[in-house]
Amino acid sequence: MVTFTEQRLKELLKNFIGKRVAVVGDLMVDSYYWGTVSRVSPEAPVPVVDVVSESVRLGGAANVANNIQTLGGEPILVGLIGDDHPGEVFLDILKEQNLSSEGIVKDPARPTTIKTRVIAHGQHVVRIDNESKGDCPEHLQHRIIDAVKYKIHDIDGIILEDYNKGVITKVIIHEIIAVARKYNKIVTVDPKFNNFFAYKNVTVFKPNIREAEEAIGGRIRSDEDVLRAGNKMIETLQAENVLLTRGEEGLSLFERGGDVTHMKSLATNVQDVSGAGDTVISTLTMGLAGGASVREAAALANCAASVVVGAVGIVPIQPDQLLASAMQMTNHMPSGL
Repeated sequence: MVTFTEQRLKELLKNFIGKRVAVVGDLMVDSYYWGTVSRVSPEAPVPVVDVVSESVRLGGAANVANNIQTLGGEPILVGLIGDDHPGEVFLDILKEQNLSSEGIVKDPARPTTIKTRVIAHGQHVVRIDNESKGDCPEHLQHRIIDAVKYKIHDIDGIILEDYNKGVITKVIIHEIIAVARKYNKIVTVDPKFNNFFAYKNVTVFKPNIREAEEAIGGRIRSDEDVLRAGNKMIETLQAENVLLTRGEEGLSLFERGGDVTHMKSLATNVQDVSGAGDTVISTLTMGLAGGASVREAAALANCAASVVVGAVGIVPIQPDQLLASAMQMTNHMPSGL
């Protein structure tokens, strides 16, 4: 069981400041229509949403960068956007939030991914995705790889954020992990199905339960299933650690030496799980970069997730929220553990 003193938490949060993390993956714009529903459409059995307000935010790998920034780090965002209006919106948001666009590559042949969510009375009504899932062209793959290689001496860690939108290819995976290992850099992975077993020899591999089920085959329900799945991923991927996120069941950390740590979910008010995985991988990586053990980093990530699922829409974790959540976890721990 992982617990923290207030002094240790403040030390770790202080260590977050200035940590540089390259975030490589699928970039998105998250667009929101917020409104109310008072009637059903006469044209079809669907609700009519009266729009009250609209907003746009960073999504996908860019939301990971957003979390890193709010925790005090310096994200280096690397990925593709289209040469289109949503792409310009994306760049405008980066500028507003003082995030660098140096690692952003434009691909005129693909649209910028935009996810539009309609929310009424705090509930999702529908989500509309406009995107391309084709593989990143070879010449642009090399630009993405070079954007990491040229910064490798200046970064503390790398996150590979894969949404199966085509930006993360097996070539990119292989080259970036190779350079990370050469220079002894932290590399963490948030995978999806297509490239699941390509992520070998990383610091932490972080699938959710559904992704693990799809890749391994079969349902993961019992404690025995969880142990079997975690050990299989450690063995197959030769990962230093596997962090399996299990929704309301919390998360399970598997270490290469054989230790397994289960952490219960701390969420008490789940409103929206969108973006929770982004918060987990961000907090985990910042924890490791800041000198936390992998168990401490996983515990911090669990605390962060419990906070952001209590808000509607995708929001980043704030340091004071993380501190409060971690202290609450420690204070409510049964004595003697």
